[in-house]
Amino acid sequence: MASKKPLDVKVVLKESYIKAIRNSVGSNLFRNLYAYVNGKKKDILEDGALSCAAFTSSILYLFKLVADIHATIRGTTADLEKSGWTKITKPREGAVLVWEAQGSGSGKAHKHIGFYIGKNKAVSNHFKKHHPILHHWTFGTKNGRPVRKVEQIFWNKKLNK
Repeated sequence: MASKKPLDVKVVLKESYIKAIRNSVGSNLFRNLYAYVNGKKKDILEDGALSCAAFTSSILYLFKLVADIHATIRGTTADLEKSGWTKITKPREGAVLVWEAQGSGSGKAHKHIGFYIGKNKAVSNHFKKHHPILHHWTFGTKNGRPVRKVEQIFWNKKLNK
């Protein structure tokens, strides 16, 4: 009996990555992460209110575009830089966006992180809905200015293929 030749399968990175981002909209997968804080177990993502970095880094980790999953924007951006992501000035489909700090309802100002998916659209975790949503990449405009300014845009050349 002749042996079968193994299939040569290669993941189409950018298309699969963009589809995973789009398909994450409405998912509760990124809502909770438990850690011991001062000896007490705590959901450090506050049931999805603080899940933007965990969501973003999880998708990036799934596609081997960062080294680990992170609960903070600082940790995620540090990993982006170590993993070969560079800063660009105009968003491209698949780019990672970091928005300026704004209040999130908890009284504290927080930066925000998510993905640009093209046509002025982004996907990021919504602090009130507690899951990823599709939205305008600057959360819209008011008086001709972005509602939320994008401070950093990261790109990885692996997405060029």
